Amino acid sequence: MMSNTKKLYIKTYGCQMNVYDSERMVDAMGADGYTTVDSPEQADMILLNTCHIREKAAEKIYSELGRYRGLKDANPDLKIGVA
Repeated sequence: MMSNTKKLYIKTYGCQMNVYDSERMVDAMGADGYTTVDSPEQADMILLNTCHIREKAAEKIYSELGRYRGLKDANPDLKIGVA
């Protein structure tokens, strides 16, 4: 029997509130059938949760998105979101 489990990778930047928000995202996505994985290479969906108030955290997101471009090119069905 094949598994229909969807895999989610979340990376959190910024303050402690963002960590809390990421935990809530995991809970919400879990209700939709996602389980978390330890690396973006394993994921069907990548979520980057950042704080736009902290400039350094916002800048890191652009670099991170660039690193994930190869993953998206290799897997067009990969979903990447920024929160």
